[in-house]
Amino acid sequence: MEELGVISTLPIARFTDNGAYLTLSDGGEVLLPKGYLRGDEKEGDEQEVFIYTDSEDRPVAVKERPVAMLDEFAVMEAKEVTKFGAFMDWGLLKDLFVPKAEMLSPMERGKKYLVRVCVDYRTNRLIGVSKYRDFLLEDTRGYQPGQEVLALVFEETDLGLKVLIENSFEGLLYRNEVFSPIEVGDKVRAFIKKVREDGKLDLLLTPMGRQKYDEGCEQVLKELSKTGFLPLHDKSDPDDIRKVLGMSKKHFKQSIGQLYKQNRILIQENGILLVEEE
Repeated sequence: MEELGVISTLPIARFTDNGAYLTLSDGGEVLLPKGYLRGDEKEGDEQEVFIYTDSEDRPVAVKERPVAMLDEFAVMEAKEVTKFGAFMDWGLLKDLFVPKAEMLSPMERGKKYLVRVCVDYRTNRLIGVSKYRDFLLEDTRGYQPGQEVLALVFEETDLGLKVLIENSFEGLLYRNEVFSPIEVGDKVRAFIKKVREDGKLDLLLTPMGRQKYDEGCEQVLKELSKTGFLPLHDKSDPDDIRKVLGMSKKHFKQSIGQLYKQNRILIQENGILLVEEE
């Protein structure tokens, strides 16, 4: 069934007491339960649905969208763990099952893991796989230092935060270069710091070069616009700067230096003052 695990637009073939049966591309039918119908639908009307299998492994169509579809990754929480595998919360009534044999490491209830949605071709049902490295690519020649990417944070380590880029590449945000609160499951805007020979990518949360200074200045001005004054200066504790502005002390000093040269702020002993535009 080519519609399994993806969003499809299918016509209504017929109605029953349980709902509407939709026509599949192979000529078969799948049930869209009655709860998803408004009541004014007609035969031939098209419905946009996601198809997976219910608790009895029968194909069923639903209007909800899971956090990941077939061949996509997402961070999911383990709702229940048994000796056979784990049941993951992926946004649908029926949880996604990760067989024990498809786990990267033993899972624990309540913890979050990076999972890829796959088809178990023996049973023709969707399963989860946490052995993510089997699906990653190592050819990172298409990336350049400074390039902006969207990164999915999926694991915290001693070095920092592991991230997934474009569903295909692994990256790392080093702990000493992260200055704002980030949790597993967050999607963050990041920038390529280094393209490594092992196919992994080192990332930064702040842009490189001139763009970095410009965005730092904008962040400082944004906070100043609220009260006109910030009790931060070049002797402030780095943690205080990080909590207020989400940037390193070095970046902060560079930013206020630029703003001072532009006559946008006054630097005082106890903080910085916004200069009102005439």
